[in-house]
Amino acid sequence: MNAGSGIGPSGAARPRLAPHVRLSFDARRARWVVIAPERLLLPDETAVEVLRRCNGDASLDDITADLARAFDADRDEIARDVGALLRDLGDKGIIVA
Repeated sequence: MNAGSGIGPSGAARPRLAPHVRLSFDARRARWVVIAPERLLLPDETAVEVLRRCNGDASLDDITADLARAFDADRDEIARDVGALLRDLGDKGIIVA
């Protein structure tokens, strides 16, 4: 488990946005944005799909399975990609588990 992010290899982790972070649709930009103190992130469509599922209720396994079903994609590939994204966002303080 990465101490900085709280997101580790466990599929039981329940990722959520950090308390000071919001995922919001910016009508002016016509796109989703992640708003954090002194930061504005512009996630791509794939990252938005992951972030929208990071509600603190769904486990990493749940999120992976849901994305694999929604996009008819290989679960193992989704798990690797989602894990890498969440570790990166965890290191930046955007996601916690």
